[in-house]
Amino acid sequence: MSAMASLLFHLLCCLTVFWLLPLPSHSADPDPLQDFCVANLSASISVNGFPCKPASEVTSDDFFFDGFTQEGNTTNAFASFLTPGNVLSFPGLNTLGISMNRVDFAPGGINPPHSHPRASEVGVVIEGKLLVGFVTTNNVYYSKVLTAGHMFAIPRGLVHFQLNVGDGKALAYTAFNSHLPGAAIVPLNLFASSIPNEVLTKTFQVDAELINTIKSKFRP
Repeated sequence: MSAMASLLFHLLCCLTVFWLLPLPSHSADPDPLQDFCVANLSASISVNGFPCKPASEVTSDDFFFDGFTQEGNTTNAFASFLTPGNVLSFPGLNTLGISMNRVDFAPGGINPPHSHPRASEVGVVIEGKLLVGFVTTNNVYYSKVLTAGHMFAIPRGLVHFQLNVGDGKALAYTAFNSHLPGAAIVPLNLFASSIPNEVLTKTFQVDAELINTIKSKFRP
């Protein structure tokens, strides 16, 4: 009887494990209960997106976006320009878990080191030559020079960049598994915020004069 009881106990444990394994999928965002939920951008944002616009007010224009038709103005410090196609500019994406960016680069332009806290990223180079790289949490660096038609993937939350290493302009489109992936831009977070100089001097092991010089590059 003891052996039989032990066998039944192990069988029960195995069944419990198999029953629990699917549970994480239930903790993800639920499947939508309607065809769409066009964002009401005038309402305050909720936990999982914006409230829905009344269906009677939805039009065809809510599902189409022409923001990628124009080249971005790259006359700035980074010589690049990002045009977002997320829920804030394209309300029809609300709750769909997808968005895109257009990224234009002047010669030598960079999309500086940044991360997306809420999404993984894939991208494709349309024009030019880009060095694309990211760094893991173990400080391992992966990179490759890409040309038109090449695709790349950036795991969620990892710091990454794109640098135009070609002779002319470059263009890339990126896509995300979030309607609002967010972006933490490393140089702006550090040097255009209110982080005290003492924190930055200790972090980078430099004096306050150098920190102030760097900060001056990012002031409006």
